[in-house]
Amino acid sequence: MKLTLIASALGVVLMAFGTIILLPVAVACIEAEYMATIPFLITSVLSISLGLLLRWYGRLHRNLDLLKRNEGLLIVTLTWIICSIIGAVPYLFYGLSPLDALFESVSGITTTGATILVDFSLYSNTFFFWRSLTQWLGGMGIIVLFVAILPQFGVAGRQIFFAEAPGPTEEKFTPRITHTAKALWLVYILLTCLEIVALTLADMPLHDAICNSLTTMAAGGFSPHPQSIMGYQSSAITWIVTLFMLLAGSNFALQYRFLIKRHYGALWASEEFRFYIAIVLFFSAALFFVLFFSGSETALIALRDSLFQIISIITTTGFSSTDFALWIVPAQVLIFIMMFVGGCAGSAGGGIKVARVLFTFKFLKREIYQLLHPKAVLPIKIDSITLQNDVQRQVLSFLLFYLVLMLFSGLLVTMIEQDAAIGFIGTATTIGNVGPGFGEIGPMGTFSNVHPVSKILFIIDMLVGRLELIPFLVMLVPDFWKITKN
Repeated sequence: MKLTLIASALGVVLMAFGTIILLPVAVACIEAEYMATIPFLITSVLSISLGLLLRWYGRLHRNLDLLKRNEGLLIVTLTWIICSIIGAVPYLFYGLSPLDALFESVSGITTTGATILVDFSLYSNTFFFWRSLTQWLGGMGIIVLFVAILPQFGVAGRQIFFAEAPGPTEEKFTPRITHTAKALWLVYILLTCLEIVALTLADMPLHDAICNSLTTMAAGGFSPHPQSIMGYQSSAITWIVTLFMLLAGSNFALQYRFLIKRHYGALWASEEFRFYIAIVLFFSAALFFVLFFSGSETALIALRDSLFQIISIITTTGFSSTDFALWIVPAQVLIFIMMFVGGCAGSAGGGIKVARVLFTFKFLKREIYQLLHPKAVLPIKIDSITLQNDVQRQVLSFLLFYLVLMLFSGLLVTMIEQDAAIGFIGTATTIGNVGPGFGEIGPMGTFSNVHPVSKILFIIDMLVGRLELIPFLVMLVPDFWKITKN
C-alpha cells in the first residue's frame, strides 16, 4: 500500500468535491440569501486546499492506474469519511454543534435521512438545498461520480468503482468502467429532472421540487418540509414521489437498458426486480388491509399510504405521507420488516438488498430440500446464472456480520439510552440507511435528544451500512495495512 498514491487519489476527489460545494453559492445568489454564500465559499476553499496539499504530497505517484484492491478500498472509505467531515462545515455556520453537524452531514451523504433538526424555520433555502445535494451525491456514489467525470480515474476506476458500488453483484454493462459510471449518472440525472418537472406541475414550489427530487432519487428522505411529503397535503405529489421512489430502489443498470437502450424487457427479465415488485405488492396489500379494517383510514387513503410507506421504507428513502409512528402495532411491524430488506443491487437504496434476501430464500429452500435428498446436487441460480461457492460465502458472511453489528450496536445504544426501542430501531434505521424509526425518532421526530455517544454509534452505523461492511471488515486484517515506500 502506497500512502502517496492514496493521498494523490484523495487529492483529486477533494478538489472536485470542493468545486461541487460552489453549487449552493449559486443557489444563495438566486435566492438573494447573500450571507449564505459565506459558509460554502469557506468550505469550498478548505476542500480544494486540502486536495491540493494531498496532491502535492502524492506528487511522485500520480499514475492512479497502479492502484491495488486494498488501496481502492481505503480510498473509498476515506473519501466518504473526509467528505462527510467537510460536508459538516457549512452546518457549523448555522449554529449546529460539531457532533450534530457531523451527524447531519453523514446522514445526508449516506442517504440515511435521520435528522437532528427541530425547528426548520431557522434555516434558509440554501441550507436545505445543501442537505438535499449531499444526499443526491451519495445516492449514486461519490466515487462513481468522480470516475465518470475525472480522467485521472480512467483505468484505476475499476478498483474503486466496485469497492463502492452497492449490492452483491459486480455488473458492468459497457466496455469501459468510465462509460459505465457515465451511463449510471445519465439515468440518475434524467430521472431527477423528470421528477422535478412532475412535482412542479403538481404545484409544488420549484425550490421544494428540486430538493425533494434530489433526495427521492438518492433514496435519502431529506425534505425541506418539516412534515416530509405529508406536509404538502397533495395526493398527486404523494403518487409522483411514490413512483420515483420505486425507481430509485431499482437497479440503475437495468433502467439504463430500459430507458436508453430500449430493451423494454430488461426490467421484468430480472429475477431480483420481479422479487422486489412482489415484496412491495404483498406488504402493501397486507398494510392496506390492516389500515382499512382498523378503521384508521378510508380505502383510497389507506391504499395511497400503504404503497407510499412500504416503498419508502424498502427503498430506505424514509419519506412520510403520514405519521406511521401513530399506526397500530401490526402496521408498524410490517414497516419494521421492510427496514431489513432494502433496495435492489445497483440502486440508490441501502439496507441488506433484495438480491441478498432472494439468495437467502433460495439457500434455505435448498437446505430443506437437501435434508430429504442429501446426495442431490442443487445449485442456487439467480437469472439462470449459478452462484459460485465464493459468492454464496460472501453473501452469508455479509448477512452474519450485518446482524452481529446490529445486535452489538443495538445493545450498546439501549444501555446508553435506557430504551430498547431507540436502541434497536435506531440501529436498524441507521445501519440500513432508512432514517426515521418509531416514537421519539419517528417520521415526525428527531435524533436531537439522543445521547452524544449514541449519535457517534449511529454515525458509525450509517457509514458502515452505506459502504456495506466489507471495506471496514477488510481493514481489520493486519495484511491490509502493509505499507510500501515506493
